[in-house]
Amino acid sequence: MPEENQYKRNIAFKLRIGDLLIAKPIFDQEKYKYSELGGKNVSRVNVVGNIVERYDSEGEKKYSFLKLDDGSGQISLKIFGEDVDKFKSIGQGLTVTVIGFLRNWNNETYITPEIIKEQDPKYLLIRKLETEKERNNEAAPIENKAEFVAIKDKILGTIKAAEEEGGIEMDQIIMNLRDIDTEIINQEVQKLLEEGIVFEPRPGKVRYLG
Repeated sequence: MPEENQYKRNIAFKLRIGDLLIAKPIFDQEKYKYSELGGKNVSRVNVVGNIVERYDSEGEKKYSFLKLDDGSGQISLKIFGEDVDKFKSIGQGLTVTVIGFLRNWNNETYITPEIIKEQDPKYLLIRKLETEKERNNEAAPIENKAEFVAIKDKILGTIKAAEEEGGIEMDQIIMNLRDIDTEIINQEVQKLLEEGIVFEPRPGKVRYLG
């Protein structure tokens, strides 16, 4: 079994910050597990916003706190230890995509980032339109088996076609398959991960395994 399979994990939900702030945090005793939102158990997220603040510690304990704003709300990105150097170039004023783990401590919901990627500022509007479309048009159940197979084949074909480039980002799959609901794409990729047909060489990117 390839080592990359250890990266199998929950798909990061594409959400607005305002949605994360109203989601209900669920705990196992005192340990945070995930947040409930619209019937989803959200533990990993994919959000887009502007960095409006950054604070870096000056003592022995290395940490950085960034504030992310997408127009619907603000949320903290908390970075500790060696990851501080990993994200040292991410400064105030940048538009970024953040993929990371949702956390809650002392009644504060925040994100521990895995990936922070700089984007063109117009990408924030694209994400806003994308999430609004999902909110207004929830994925309908696929009852037609032929339609289901066609959708799965489209998604898998898109992943296969990117093998020469070392895989494809989830964002790019969604952009390439605009005719398929984002939530359906997320669900089908998760199934392909669970079946061992594809794998994640790193969070948010998938490759064909066969």
